[in-house]
Order: sequence, then structure tokens, then C-alpha cells
Amino acid sequence: MIANTETRNLWILTEERPKKEVLGVIFEKFAKDFEITCFINSIRILPILDTDGNFSFTYEVKGLDAQKVNKVFIKIVSGYSSFVDFMIFYQVNLPNQEDTPVYAVEETKTDDKESRNTGVGQRALKFPYVEYYYPSIKKIMLYNVQVQGNNKPSDTNVFGNRCLLTQGVEILGKDLDDEIMRPFLSVDEVIVAKNAMRMPPRVNIPIRLTKSEDEITISGRLIKSGKLSHDPNIGTLTMISATLRKLGWEKSIRIVQHGLKQSHITKKNKFVRIAKKLGLVIDGLVLPRGMTEVDYWGYDTTGEKLGTIFIHLVVENFTEGVSIYENHAGCERGYFLTSKGEAVTVEKYKNRDLYKNGDKKQIIHIPDLVLADIKRLKIINIEGKKDTKMLQGIEQLNDFDAFEETYIRKHYPEYKEIIRTVVLYGGTGKAIVEIDVSFLLNIKGEMILNIKKSPEIFQEAIKNLIDYWKA
Repeated sequence: MIANTETRNLWILTEERPKKEVLGVIFEKFAKDFEITCFINSIRILPILDTDGNFSFTYEVKGLDAQKVNKVFIKIVSGYSSFVDFMIFYQVNLPNQEDTPVYAVEETKTDDKESRNTGVGQRALKFPYVEYYYPSIKKIMLYNVQVQGNNKPSDTNVFGNRCLLTQGVEILGKDLDDEIMRPFLSVDEVIVAKNAMRMPPRVNIPIRLTKSEDEITISGRLIKSGKLSHDPNIGTLTMISATLRKLGWEKSIRIVQHGLKQSHITKKNKFVRIAKKLGLVIDGLVLPRGMTEVDYWGYDTTGEKLGTIFIHLVVENFTEGVSIYENHAGCERGYFLTSKGEAVTVEKYKNRDLYKNGDKKQIIHIPDLVLADIKRLKIINIEGKKDTKMLQGIEQLNDFDAFEETYIRKHYPEYKEIIRTVVLYGGTGKAIVEIDVSFLLNIKGEMILNIKKSPEIFQEAIKNLIDYWKA
């Protein structure tokens, strides 16, 4: 329990497009930990306009009624390496690097059906990494699974979740079998559990642990495409090492069969930084002595997703329109939502075998955002770009035939029109000159619509947003 204090604001910093269902879970967790009575009503995420009527690059969340919370704000940030999906601050003023967050939340929408690594192993690096900066932070893995997989979790999933539980990570949104999903009690239990798992194909280096009196070795390949960038194994080896340390193993942990050269060991690499923190030895190589401190995060002022996330949220909160697919730059890809509300995984190829045999026409080019204008029965297919890459974005509109045929026309046959358009962020421009660009959010927060070509739902959303803040 965290002691109650005076009324403060909740600040939610994220690289992702904030989702109402995730915010609801965060509110419930916060209220429980702070012993605050609260009411969670219909959640809305509203862009805040300044006195000039421009976007302030801050969102206010409506729907939490709690005595000890004044307001809830969201800011889009950019993590410099392995940033968790959400950091939550409980304080009056806008957070900075020196402030201490109360929660680090990692959200995953995947389970065993789609990936054994993405849900646990690949993400597990983020918790030891955030502890590097904020040792006292409470860590949460939030499962927001939209497509259910097998009822019985894989050995990989069980092992990963047990490691997280051992490290003090709280798991939300997933029913855990206490007999299976429980923290490890000893170093030997970790070793036995990992070594009992199924071996990978012969071409892969298996992750195996060997213990002697003075050392534990962990095998695992860390090189990919000539770099220290094998994310699944980086996450898994970090997760195992952090678990061993949490269980009290203070002696050597040596990473072997990694495939790395000394030139791959750079001071800014995320695994190198974690290896230093956990006291790991990378077999045959020397870790740098002086580690230059780097910031964990900063407010995003340049990313193209500032434009697409804005139009996404303003349409969903100020019109009857909804998003049916999202792939905002740097964010986790969503599912395609059919008109029946079913979640469908978007594939990269129409036919993978034909693509592997050289047929490049099998590629399905994926848009950044797809909105459904339910009232007018129109689909808006959006490519997001920085203002400096406008022409590239316009050119990419020509690539959406396969996506529209495979997903939009198949699942929304009653919709009478599909509009392809570009949404821009950046610069100081005050007008749109290209017919294929429908919306520009410039760095001053000015919201510019293409008078001749913006979809009606964009015009409706911006009008309603402005009217709301005028009221």
C-alpha cells in the first residue's frame, strides 16, 4: 500500500496509442494500491487545446472520479531504448527525467497462439532495464489479449511468467493457475525448468543453463544480421539472469555460444547496459568500463505518429467513427476488426510460399490507420508521414490494393467508398497543397484540414473538438 497524499494529477507517458480498456485497468490498480475510493465511468481521451485553439500535445482523460486525483493527462514520449509501454506518475507537475514514476506497465495483446516470445521473453528485457533507471518502480505485465489462443499455456509461456513473478512483476489481465504460474523458489529450480524444455531445431543454439560451484553459464545466440540485435534471445537471457540474481545467486553468470565479437559490445547497447547492471560475463569479450548515462525517455516532438494518433483519438472521441486497424509508427500493430467485431491478424503476404519463390506482388502493404465512418458508410485508409516525407506518403497510397481487397472489401462489403489519404505531422505550414493530403498537424499544434478533400468525418471531428473547448 502507498500512503495517501494531497490531491495530485496522474500523468501517463506512453509511446503507444492509449487504449480505454488499458487505462481502466491502470485506474483500478492505482485506486487499490493507494486505497482510494473511485468511480470509473465512460472513459474518453480528449486532445487539450490551448487559448489559441491549437493542440497542446497533451491529452486529458475523462472518466476517473477519485478524491485524490485532480486530473489525468497523457503525453506521447519516445523511449531511447527498451521503453515500457506506459509509465505512470502521480504528481502535480509535468514529469521530467528526475521524477520517480509509480508504475511501469508493459502491455501485450499476444499469447501463445501468435508468438511464444513476443508475449513474455522478448518483452522481459524492459523490466530490468526500467529498474536500471527507477529501482523502486512497481512493474506490471498487462495482458490485453484480443485473440485467444490455446487454453493450455506453452512451456515457454509458463517459464517466462514464472521468471517475471520471481522478479516481482505483477501480472494483470490473465488468469494464472497458482499451481503452475508461481515464482521460482531456488536457482536450481530455474535451471531444471529451463533445461527440461523442448530443444529448438538443430540450426539454433539452445538456451541451456549449466551450474558449477562458482558459475552458471547460459548458452544463447545474440547476433543477428551482423549485430547484437537478437531481440527474443536478448530478452530471454536477460530475464533468466535477472531471475537468478533475484534468487540470490551472486557468483558469475557467463553468456556462452553468443556469436558476438568485441566490436559488437558498445556502451549504448541495451543488453550491454543490462549485462553491466546484472554483473554478467559475455564469454571471451570485455564489457566497457565507463558507461555513459543516457536518458530513458523524452517527450516526442518529431514522430509521424503524433499526427496519426491525434486523428485516431479525435475521430473516436468526437464522432461515431471507429478505428478498425492501427499500425502507428513505433507502436505495436493492432488487429483488423471486422464489421462483426472479430479480431483478425493482418498477414504480411497474400501467399507466403509464392513470395519466398520470388513473387514480390504477394506483399500486403499495410496502412498506418484505417477508420470506419459508420454514419456515411465510408472507410478511410491512412498513410501517416512527417511533412518532409509527404511525397513518399502520397506514392505509398498506390500500394494498398492487396490490403483493401483482402481485408476491407471482404469484411465491409456494405461500405460504399474507400478513401486513401495522407495525414502529416511537422513543420510550420498553414495550408495543404496536395490533393492526397487531408490533414496536417504542425509543430505549433495548428490543425489544418484540406478544404477540398478532407473526409467529412475529419471535418466533423475537428469542429466538435474546437466547439468542446469553446464551451
